[in-house]
This record gives sequence, C-alpha cells and structure tokens, in this order.
Amino acid sequence: MKYFVLLGDGMADHSCPELDNKTPLEAASKPVMDRLASGGVMGLCKTVPDNMVPESDTANLSIMGYPPEIYSAGRSPLEAVSLGITLEKDQAAIRANLVCLTGDGEYENLVMDDNTAGEITTPEARELIEYLDANLLCGSTDRIYTGIAYRHCFITENWNGFRDFTRPHDIMGQYIGEYLPPEPYLTLQRRSRELLENHPVNLKRAAEGKKKANSIWLWSPGKNPALPSFKETFGLDGAVVCAVDLIKGIGLCAGMEVPFVEGATGGTDTDYRAKEKEAENQFNKGKELVYLHVEAPDEYGHQGNAVGKKNSIEKLDSEILAPMLEYLSACGDDFRILVLPDHFTPVATRTHGRGEVPFIIYDSRRQVYPIRRYTEKEAANGPYVPTGPELMKMLLER
Repeated sequence: MKYFVLLGDGMADHSCPELDNKTPLEAASKPVMDRLASGGVMGLCKTVPDNMVPESDTANLSIMGYPPEIYSAGRSPLEAVSLGITLEKDQAAIRANLVCLTGDGEYENLVMDDNTAGEITTPEARELIEYLDANLLCGSTDRIYTGIAYRHCFITENWNGFRDFTRPHDIMGQYIGEYLPPEPYLTLQRRSRELLENHPVNLKRAAEGKKKANSIWLWSPGKNPALPSFKETFGLDGAVVCAVDLIKGIGLCAGMEVPFVEGATGGTDTDYRAKEKEAENQFNKGKELVYLHVEAPDEYGHQGNAVGKKNSIEKLDSEILAPMLEYLSACGDDFRILVLPDHFTPVATRTHGRGEVPFIIYDSRRQVYPIRRYTEKEAANGPYVPTGPELMKMLLER
C-alpha cells in the first residue's frame, strides 16, 4: 500500500465576489480532485485545536499525526532544524521575516505593506540577511540565518521569554505601532530598517518597480523541538516534499526523508511538476508515504488574490494530482490519497482563519460513487473528523 498526501496550504476559503461569489475551490476546474471526491470519502476535519492559533506549524503537525497540544514548540525551532541549526539549551529561535514597510516618519508610524517583501527571491534575501548578520549583530553572539525567500531565522542566547508577538500576515495594510515586539527586539527591527532601506538590493528592486525588503519582523519564538519518529509511530517509511523550512523541519524532526527540489520556491512561482516528480522518486526509493506540501494557495490568500488562488488550485490538480494518480495506478499496488488544506486563508481577510477544512481520502480499492465536487460545502455533507491525528489514523487504517 502506498500513501500520498497533497497539502494545499491555506486552500480553504469563503465565497469571493471576484469569483461570482464562489470559493476558489468551487470556481477552480479540478477534475482529478472531483474524481477522487466521487470515488472516496469526503468530509471535514478540525486540524487546529480551539485553544491554538491557526498556524501552519500547528495544523501540519496535527495532520501528520502529532497532537500540537503536546508537540508544538513554535514554528521557528522547526525552521531552525531545517536550516541545520542545532539549538543549544540556552538558545531560542525566532522567525525573522523580511517585510516591506511603507510610510514616512518614525518606525511606529509605518504600515505593513507586504509580509513577503514582494515575494523577494532567496538570492536577494541572502545578501540582505548576511548584511544584517554582519552589521546589525556586530559584537553579539546572536545570529541571523538565511532561509527561503522572505523566511529567516534569528538565534539568540538572550531570549527574554516574550510570547505576545504579532504575525506580520495578520496586520497587512495596518499601522505597526500597536503591534511591535518588546525590547530588545524593537531596537533590532528599527535598526534593520535603517540598514536595509537604501541597500543596493533594495534600490535595484525599487528601480524595477518591486517592493523593498526594508525591515525584519521578529515573531514566534521557541526552544528546541522534539518529535517521535514517524516510522516508529506509524510503522511507515515517509518523505516530505516541500520548499518551506517549517514543513521541512517537521519532517526532519520526525525522521522522514526531506529532499531538496530544484525549482521549488515556497512561493507562487514554485515548480509544481518538479515536486510531483520528486514524490514519484521517493516512492521509487521505497518510501511508503509521501507528504507533498505546496505553499502557493496560502500566499495568494495573503495577497488577497482570489483568481491567483483559484489558478494555484488548478495547478495542484493538473500538475501534481493528475500525474501522481497516473503513476500510482501504473505501479500495480493498492494506494490511498489524502487531499486537504491545513487551514483557511481567506482572500477577504488576507490572514489565517479558523474552520474545519475539507478533505478527501481516496482508496484505489473502492467503488466509484455518484459524481461530487471537492468543495467546502460538499464536504460538509460527509463525516466529521475532530482532530488531525484522527484523520491520519483514518488514512492509515489497515
């Protein structure tokens, strides 16, 4: 038996006026998802406990079978693992976004224009982060490590235990004054803008009509994470195919294979086919479960781009799910496919939202039922699964 999980980050949504009051899932042409929905079990799952924030670390831990109430230590330590950073006992990891702030005057009076700094590329970001590491933290034992695109990691031995942080994607278009972190992190953010505003990378981006990456934003601190092995927990060799350090970190902490995929960016321009081909490669190497994560729907949600989100779902269907279904069908083994988002990222709010997410579990041995479409509304007519770990057990039931 082979198991394939396709996770469209933030794919769930509400009706959008730009899509004739349909959700992106409803508006998208996705014949393969609809075929799997017709031939499998479709329902709703609560991936995030009521007392936790709907973030990707919480939701993906849950879907992978790890109760986030027990295992969530914040997203930054997981990202540190992905970057090859071993946290010492007295160290903490803090996410450092490169963001675009607009406006004039004091730092407190600026506006959060873009939490991705206009989807800055990793090479551009590396130059900026290395500049900050040398000039912002000179004489300090703290470090900033380059991640992917706008996502980076600040390592400190002087964490003051602050927990009341604001996620930059929660305050898009808002003045940042009432959302700033405490000292000494506020001083670091202020100073980062002074260093980055007229950096050659940003001057070049501005000349090309792109947004500047003119500040860091520090959030989601935590200590060293630990997860039990996926193989020991579920009895399966697994792999995680993704481009974002957070999901890579979860896979590495769970002892799963996490390959590098050329062309996978963690943004809207990611190479969908390259990810699908790597998933096939992992199955060919003997992996029994492959968890493939795509960030693009979430990024379009944060941008408030309903059409882009719809288009990304169509690419998930045509460039990943269609060739994967063909591959699995040709292998000669029984297989199951799980398709779902981790959480809502509504276009209207441009941030993560609560709600039970629609899922499909397709089993190659089952009969085909009357035609259904994979949508939030259709899924509400199916079974309700109260937690992500229970959904994983449902997928793997012998």
